[in-house]
Amino acid sequence: MAGRPITPLLDRVQSPADMKHLSDGELVTLANELRAETISVVSETGGHLGAGLGVVELTVAIHAVFDTPRDKLIWDVSHQCYPHKILTGRRDRIRTLRQKDGLSGFTKRSESPYDPFGAAHSSTSISAALGFATARDLGGTTQTGLGDAIAVIGDGAMSAGMAFEAMNNAGHLDKRLIVILNDNEMSIAPPVGALSSYLSRLYSGAPFQDLRAAAKGALSLLPEPFYQGARRARDMVKHATVGGTLFEELGFEYVGPVDGHDLPMLLSVLRMVKARAHGPVMIHAITRKGKGYAPAEAAMDKGHGVGKFDIVTGAQMKTVSNAPSYTKVFGEALLQHAAEDERITAITAAMPDGTGLDLFAERYPSRCFDVGIAEQHAVTFAAAQAAGGLKPFCALYSTFLQRGYDQVVHDVALQRLPVRFPIDRAGLVGADGATHAGSFDIAFLANLPGMVVMAAADEAELKHMVATAVAYDAGPIAFRYPRGEGVGVEMPERGEVLEIGRGRMIREGSRVAILSFGTRLQEVEKACESLSRRGVSPSVADARFAKPLDRELIVQLARGHEALITVEEGAIGGFGSHVAQLLAEEGIFDSGLKFRSMVLPDSFIDQASPHDMYRAAGMNAEHIEAKVLDVLGVARIGAARA
Repeated sequence: MAGRPITPLLDRVQSPADMKHLSDGELVTLANELRAETISVVSETGGHLGAGLGVVELTVAIHAVFDTPRDKLIWDVSHQCYPHKILTGRRDRIRTLRQKDGLSGFTKRSESPYDPFGAAHSSTSISAALGFATARDLGGTTQTGLGDAIAVIGDGAMSAGMAFEAMNNAGHLDKRLIVILNDNEMSIAPPVGALSSYLSRLYSGAPFQDLRAAAKGALSLLPEPFYQGARRARDMVKHATVGGTLFEELGFEYVGPVDGHDLPMLLSVLRMVKARAHGPVMIHAITRKGKGYAPAEAAMDKGHGVGKFDIVTGAQMKTVSNAPSYTKVFGEALLQHAAEDERITAITAAMPDGTGLDLFAERYPSRCFDVGIAEQHAVTFAAAQAAGGLKPFCALYSTFLQRGYDQVVHDVALQRLPVRFPIDRAGLVGADGATHAGSFDIAFLANLPGMVVMAAADEAELKHMVATAVAYDAGPIAFRYPRGEGVGVEMPERGEVLEIGRGRMIREGSRVAILSFGTRLQEVEKACESLSRRGVSPSVADARFAKPLDRELIVQLARGHEALITVEEGAIGGFGSHVAQLLAEEGIFDSGLKFRSMVLPDSFIDQASPHDMYRAAGMNAEHIEAKVLDVLGVARIGAARA
């Protein structure tokens, strides 16, 4: 197709086996073509650009040296896996990336044998690689065999405790295991780059056990000014928290730092490690996120997540919305309250932009805490801030709050500490698919004693819920809202403090009542418009709270209608289950109430547009309409006449 890069060498690579006969020089050419192809692909699909560009040389080197899929290559998070997918037989589908029925934006076991372990959340790769290494040594089997286990993990993911738990265990077990630390925070100053080049030559020819001595000896051969700079650079790395000394104390042989964009060097180091490693090895590769594409390198986030864009300028093609995003509404509302109450703090786990706290960080840097990819720490940190008299807002995506659940139970709920949990990306999220869906938070929070759980039906309601959370000091409180833009309702100047456990009536009708929790309310209202043309006029209420429930409202709806239908953007066991429990305790089912609960299905839904994902879940307006007709028997009568 016109405008796509010319890639004669890449065109010959259908799988990593086709790379085995290529010379090192040809592999350099292949990497250049792979980078161009990755840029071209993401310009059409959108997605994670910078991370993939940062590991192009690493991807080529690993697949050239190791024998995948027999050797298990595990990408941490795996948002950097687009070049890997291109090289592993999926190039013909790569432009379906993150689309309905297309390739996932992350590694996925069901998609390819070259994806031995799925990912999307961070810091799991070393644990998984160690699991494969033990399976290999204990006689486990897979369809593609079991060879080396290679984990590629970023420096950001190393901030999570799970990575260090895995390294501690790996050092103890002393299994042959290769971990590549993809460090894109450090820049390679000339002394470090020259030293790395020299060390890589030594590594390639030296016995493995002499690596440490070689690293020390290399410095003494450099000119004095160069020697001093190189020694400082080596010491900085060796004594940093992500440096050699710590890794060596954990039982790893440490190799590096090496230039992660110098392909001949990477090939040399990987070949040496493959030939001589016995126990766990840590290769420290310095890379640059967005490498090779100027607009990504210049961007603040290095092209982390982008929409479709113009390759020449890097300008993204984003549609203009008439409504603000829920994330922006939350961020601005919190900022408004923070100006009036200096006890308000904000906590995020490596997602200041994604959670809308970037503005808060600019305005109140001393009260905003980005703790890194460390949700467990974030929650307990917030709990102690609350115990210390502050008003912490621990803002996490629903899918990432799962990682801190024990702390929510043990450190927050059990102590009734007033931590505020803004939960972004609630419900189905679109292109990121099942791994990022916010399906479970209603169920896992509403069952905790003393926890208040709210869901915003629109952006104005979200503003009210921020105000409510600021004012609430009796215990923990959570409020959830989806990804994307609001619905365009009129926005209040200030949020109003809602009465805890009180819903609101939206419309009065007859026969059937629909009780909505969250932003499906818009679909409920569309369904009611269609139903009205059939002479059916449901009552509609917005629950606002899954806990505590508005008992008075629910009982009133149940006793005044033949049927009650709950609707929520969450899994079974959430809002609808709590409503059913209340109705059972009140004895209302004894009088013949027809009750239905519309929840997400008991399955993981693959990436598509949010509308298509909710269609797959059976939760759009047409599904709500059908549910009403079915519970009233109207649909069955129509079908019988046909």
